[in-house]
Amino acid sequence: MTDDRGPGSEKTPIFRLLAAIAVPPMNLMAKLRLSGVENVPRTGAFVLAPNHYSEIDPLVVGVAMWKIGRMPRYMAKASLFKIPVVGRLLHASGQIPVERAGSRGSDPLAAARQIADQGLAVVIYPEGTLTRDPDLWPMRGKSGAVRTALEQGIPVIPVAHWGTQLLMPRYGKKISVFPRKTIDVRFGPAVDLSAFAGRKLDSATLTEATDVVMDAITAIFEELRGQTAPAERWDPAKHNQKDTGRFEQ
Repeated sequence: MTDDRGPGSEKTPIFRLLAAIAVPPMNLMAKLRLSGVENVPRTGAFVLAPNHYSEIDPLVVGVAMWKIGRMPRYMAKASLFKIPVVGRLLHASGQIPVERAGSRGSDPLAAARQIADQGLAVVIYPEGTLTRDPDLWPMRGKSGAVRTALEQGIPVIPVAHWGTQLLMPRYGKKISVFPRKTIDVRFGPAVDLSAFAGRKLDSATLTEATDVVMDAITAIFEELRGQTAPAERWDPAKHNQKDTGRFEQ
């Protein structure tokens, strides 16, 4: 299934090139079953907030977005932009370089807000990195997704997927090509953040709003897995685990 969405299609030549590189191998390795695509805005800016438990998740989400006609902009490690060819493709497609925590560099959320101001889709992983939850449930979120959405007045679209761990397990570096996998990707309706409109975006507000987004992602994930998530969301700080926040600061 593909969707060019009319004369204003976001499928520019650079994204068509990226799709030619990424989509055929993904189709070979996995069948993506998409649902809830009617919840993705056909035009205009929004923040896409996915769950995250495998290094290959961004590719899966990117191919899903391609299939429904909205082109994603990600926050990617700045080091990737220094790789020949790869770096040029990332720059040309409008991806956002993120420096290591504590290093000097541009503000990734400022770049995300600029992209949103252009009416495009910005993918921000609220967890910031691979979930530390032993059973792959979404863990405690960070505030980048809701801050961008609330400051820009744009919706947050939650999305969850299940099956990417069969393609590449958490912390794994090798892809399991055969047999072909099935990956379910479900987009939820925009998260209702109206209760936070007009409020000062302090730590308490952002934490509360982030919890609402994480609840929405988790609810979709429960539907895909046919299971109930733990009553308490995993918090790396309570388990003495390093939480680097690779995708947002």
